[in-house]
Amino acid sequence: MKAAEILNQYKLKRTSCREGIIDVVKSSNQALSENQIRERLAGNYDRTTFYRSFKTLVEHKIIHKIIVDNQFVKYALDNTITKKDNHAHFYCNECQTVKCMDAIPVKQYHLPDGYSDEETEVLIKGTCASCKEQE
Repeated sequence: MKAAEILNQYKLKRTSCREGIIDVVKSSNQALSENQIRERLAGNYDRTTFYRSFKTLVEHKIIHKIIVDNQFVKYALDNTITKKDNHAHFYCNECQTVKCMDAIPVKQYHLPDGYSDEETEVLIKGTCASCKEQE
């Protein structure tokens, strides 16, 4: 799905900055930090335009946060866009990449009466195959 189609689906105004952010995230084979996304669009938009556009895409769940820890957050297209099932993410301690583990579904937990879940995240930390080969 093209960026323009995604924005139309969510009834958001098409702007080149929003489309650029979606295209950058969509074209990456791994989750990216906010800075990595901004750097790939460097020189095209001022800081304010970028942050407003970025915030809108996160708020509308077009891109989602993958929180590694308090200081380290990556972003990827949301499952509603990619049509993927809820899945685990893998964080490599060596190269600091975050990848979607599509083949590892997130378990649905049975909660006690009165509780309702909104989101379940699974983050696996370790060493990726590429870094293992270099050891």
